[in-house]
Amino acid sequence: MGVPTFTMRKAPKHFDRIVSFYRANRRMPSHAEIAEMAGLKSKGTTYKLVNRLEKLGLVERDAKGKLLPGRHFNKVPLLGAVEAGWPSPAEEELLDTMSLEEYLIERPDSTYMLRVQGDSMVDAGIVPGDMVLVEQGVREKDGDIVIAEVDGEWTMKYYRKRGGKVYLEAANPRYERIVPTDELRVAAVVRAVIRKY
Repeated sequence: MGVPTFTMRKAPKHFDRIVSFYRANRRMPSHAEIAEMAGLKSKGTTYKLVNRLEKLGLVERDAKGKLLPGRHFNKVPLLGAVEAGWPSPAEEELLDTMSLEEYLIERPDSTYMLRVQGDSMVDAGIVPGDMVLVEQGVREKDGDIVIAEVDGEWTMKYYRKRGGKVYLEAANPRYERIVPTDELRVAAVVRAVIRKY
């Protein structure tokens, strides 16, 4: 049975305080700390609040019953869209919240990140220092950016298939296409590029 879907507006009013505590202290609050921040006097009422948070999927528990942050702890407000063409009047409206992990990752067990070195993919918008989010176990298609082993060396390039022949292509004219002399093995497909400014 899945976790009920809801907007964060339906979260119990004390949930924001628990999230703030977690972000400030890098740990979940104890039941006593939850009672204090929520102004609750009895342990029973505190347990009811925690159980409600758990049913909503806002908190989780480990095998020993210790509280863990739920998937909504890392959600970011989604305020709308921004014009990348001509400027337009800004209208800020809270549409919902979004977890970057949910947005970027479909199969967590098959996904990992790599730090980019080299400039062979700059024309694809991937520059040195970027992080790429890659997914294993998916079938590569012509035009995908892949992580591949070619004749014993690893690289990230466009996967190309033309007339039954496979090769790798850079997104920088300074680099020639790579045609395997022995073997080409695709390990993962790039799903996202992450860059901090």
